[in-house]
Amino acid sequence: MHFVKLKGGDKTAEKEKEKEKQEKKEKSKSAPSLPPIVYAEVSVQSVGGVSLFETRELVTSRTVADFFSEHQLVKSAVSQLRKEGFEVLQVGPTTITIGARAEVYERVFKTKIVPEERDVIKEFNREDTATFLDCPDTAVPGLIDPSKSSLADILEGVALNEPVYYFASPIPPSVGYWHLDVPDDVGRALNVKGRATGRNVKVVMVDTGWYRHPFFDHHGFRANPVVLGPGASDPDHDEHGHGTGESANVFAAAPDVDFTMVKMSFVNTVGAFNTAVSLRPDIISCSWGYDIRTGPLSASMRTLAAAVANAVHKGIIVIFSAGNGHWAFPGQHPDVISAGGVFMGADGSLQATPYASGFESAIYPGRKVPDVCGLVGLPPKALYIMLPIEPECTIDRDLSDGTHPNGDETAPDDGWAAFSGTSAAAPQLAGVCALMKQVWPQLTPAKARDILKRTARDITKGNCSPRTGGHPAVPGPDLATGHGLVDASQAKLLTLFVRMLSALPRYTSKLAEEVTKEEMQALEDMLLASVD
Repeated sequence: MHFVKLKGGDKTAEKEKEKEKQEKKEKSKSAPSLPPIVYAEVSVQSVGGVSLFETRELVTSRTVADFFSEHQLVKSAVSQLRKEGFEVLQVGPTTITIGARAEVYERVFKTKIVPEERDVIKEFNREDTATFLDCPDTAVPGLIDPSKSSLADILEGVALNEPVYYFASPIPPSVGYWHLDVPDDVGRALNVKGRATGRNVKVVMVDTGWYRHPFFDHHGFRANPVVLGPGASDPDHDEHGHGTGESANVFAAAPDVDFTMVKMSFVNTVGAFNTAVSLRPDIISCSWGYDIRTGPLSASMRTLAAAVANAVHKGIIVIFSAGNGHWAFPGQHPDVISAGGVFMGADGSLQATPYASGFESAIYPGRKVPDVCGLVGLPPKALYIMLPIEPECTIDRDLSDGTHPNGDETAPDDGWAAFSGTSAAAPQLAGVCALMKQVWPQLTPAKARDILKRTARDITKGNCSPRTGGHPAVPGPDLATGHGLVDASQAKLLTLFVRMLSALPRYTSKLAEEVTKEEMQALEDMLLASVD
């Protein structure tokens, strides 16, 4: 009996060992690994004398010039980086985008790059993990110290890039649930009317790419050839679908914009954003971001903050999504217009949607998110606006499985999908800003945000995402919807009025600030012909 028991114990031990081996095998499969190419942003010594990675000052459009670098120093850095084996993908205003195998970084900078899994919120509010790269030698997450390298005299830091997530027939398919179609339903809900169409206003969107869907030709919407960001490829296709679909929201508000898509690599946001800036647009729309509740910002996020600040410093209106339950960054950067979400029901009623974020930033004191809102659906997936996408792309396949609200009830290869999120709100706001910019070409980023806030429709029902506090919508500005749902017609009208006032010899911005909505309405009949 004792022998039998021992024999049984041996079998149990063998089973346990086999189980442990299997667990180790599975763990090794799921363990984070280094990508074949590591992308990073290199910061050359700043003219202000303080490193971008050491400054205690928040980098905004007012301070970003301190972090520019001397031209000759940048030129020297590019030359030396290439000699060391790095591919120089882009030279931006504040950083240089590079790519190489991990071992090249480790050899040149005498360090170690370590992959680690972190919790993230992916598309359609899906909680998951993603692989981030870090360097254990420095206190700032994702920062490589160049002081041990041959480039120590010209570089102040190397920021490892982080992964980002995105917050056919010309006629959309018929489905059995309440939704909005583009362009007409979205345009009406945003109160788009009149003959201003965004003509000659340059809008650049940074996203997954753009596919020439028959929908765009059917409606006469035109787009320039896709521009590839560093590390991106295949300009004629949008394998994911997000960029193509969300771009339709721009055209719903401003059908005649001069539109360009910058196709972004999954791990190279700064390079793609700087590519957009280099095109000298009037407006940049970004429907993506990172989930950052508290500081300090990682090295990669500091380079992104500087890139955004530089764009606004140049006079470009920059719009970012406020997040879908994320503490969105750069959606909380003080220079951007932060786009939140409002849901319009079948009866025309308006409410804050718990799919969209609303919060006060812990990184930028006093910064409240969002500023204003676009149209966004309800949980669980905000399947709300029927949008054109490349047939059989990722979104086309993923959303076709199941009935609403968990699936969009379209075919996996028809080139259509229902989705929204604050990813839809950002390009909607970009379209409205294009109308304003057409009315007044000298419109500044700060004035554009102010006008959008002052003319938005107040929302008094509903709550924002419980992940960011579930704040209620109340009369007046609040954390659920900011100043409310953007009103294209009223924003356009006030823009014209401010333009007229600015032409007066003794104009001050306070004159425009003192105009009430009632007074604006009284002016509408008199000015509408000029606006249109």
